[in-house]
Amino acid sequence: MKKSLSFLLMGILIIGFVAVSGCADRTDEAAAEEIVDAVPVYIVGTEPYFPPFEYADENNSNEIIGFDVDLINAIAEDQGFEIEWKDLEFDALIPALQSGQIDMIVSGMTITEEREESVDFSEPYINAGLSLAVAADNEEIKSLDDVRGKVAVVQQGSTGAMKADELKSEGIIEEVIYLAHVSDIVMNIHSGRADFMINDLPVTKSYMVQNPGVIKIVDDDIQSDSYGFAVKNGNTELLNMLNAGLVNVQADGTYDEIMGKYF
Repeated sequence: MKKSLSFLLMGILIIGFVAVSGCADRTDEAAAEEIVDAVPVYIVGTEPYFPPFEYADENNSNEIIGFDVDLINAIAEDQGFEIEWKDLEFDALIPALQSGQIDMIVSGMTITEEREESVDFSEPYINAGLSLAVAADNEEIKSLDDVRGKVAVVQQGSTGAMKADELKSEGIIEEVIYLAHVSDIVMNIHSGRADFMINDLPVTKSYMVQNPGVIKIVDDDIQSDSYGFAVKNGNTELLNMLNAGLVNVQADGTYDEIMGKYF
C-alpha cells in the first residue's frame, strides 16, 4: 500500500514537472515572439521617380529600388529596425513628416537652411550639386550666363526650383514651369516648351545614360549640395540611429558597394 502510494505521488510529481516545463517552453516562445514584435518599424516617405536614388523596378512596379533604398536598408539592418515605404509627391513629404504620417524622408532631399527649420537632417550621405541641361541640339545655351529671358522647367519643391525662383526674382529668366517627375521635365525640354532645366547632377546624368541623345548638360556646377535623411524635429532617437548606421556602413565597405552599383 505504501509502495503504491509512493508510485502515485511520484507520478503526480512527474506530471507536474512536465506541465511546468511545458508552460516554461510556451512562456519562452511567447517571449521570443514579443522580442520579434518589438523590432521597431518606421514608415519611410519617398517620391519614387528620381533615379538612380529611388524609382520603381521595371520588372515589378510595386517595388521601389535605387541608391537611397539600398543605403537605408543597410542602415536599418545595422541598427536593428525595419522600414515600410510610402509613395508621396516630393512637395508632400515634409508636411507628411510633420503630421506624423511618416517617420522619415528618404528621397534625395537636399539639406538646406530653409528645410532645416521644418525637419532635422542626418549627416550628409552624398554630394549632389545642381546642373543645367538643355535639349541635345540646343547650341544657344552653353552656361548659366545664357539663360536671360528663357523659360526654365524644374521639379516642384526641389532645390532646382529654388534656384530657378531666384533667377526669376532677379529678372534673369522669363518663366518657371513646375512639374512632379523628371521624365515630364525632360519632355518639356524636348518639346520646346521650356528652354532649360535645373536639376540634381546625378539624376540628370542617370537620365542621360538611360535615354541618350535627348538632353545634354552644359553646366554641371551651378550649386554645391548634399543629401540627407530627414526626421521630425526633435526625434533624436531615430536621428542618432541613422547617423550611427551611416558611419558603420561607410566603415565596413557596404556604402562603397552600393555606390559602385549605381554610379
